[in-house]
Amino acid sequence: MNYAKIKWYDISNGPGVRVSLYVSGCRNHCKNCFNPETWDFCYGEPYTPEVEQSIIAGLAPEYIKGFTVLGGDPFEPENQPYVADLVEKIRKTYPEKSIWCFTGYDYEAELLTGKKGDIGTVMRILKASDVLVDGRFVEELKDLNLLFRGSSNQRIILLKPSLEQDEVVLWDERTVV
Repeated sequence: MNYAKIKWYDISNGPGVRVSLYVSGCRNHCKNCFNPETWDFCYGEPYTPEVEQSIIAGLAPEYIKGFTVLGGDPFEPENQPYVADLVEKIRKTYPEKSIWCFTGYDYEAELLTGKKGDIGTVMRILKASDVLVDGRFVEELKDLNLLFRGSSNQRIILLKPSLEQDEVVLWDERTVV
């Protein structure tokens, strides 16, 4: 897996100050995507054990509230094993910090059905994460007033209650995650 960048002090992709990893590779190719360079799976730098350790170390300060993985797309089959390992390590190391994942794929139709890669690996990512922002960016539904997403079709899903209740439970700005 390659990654496009790491933001060590990100305040745009989840609540509080976060460390964010932008993975490379995305097949959605949304019109007017804000990161089209990340569509290329070879873009950026190789994701190595040293990079992984630097991310885990970067999460140590108390003021860092969590970790976000986006891209590109973390749920592309090529990225899934690396993302699953990373979010599980972060969950184990920092159980109090939130983990957010962004994907252009639909939670119910594509991720839970196994249409995107290995369902076991997808479930590892979902179970280790707190929040999933799903859905393709749709230019015609763009809304600059939305928190943590670009178009109104995209949802902010609370994963633990959604998986437990077998129905989508949405996040709202009053929820602390």
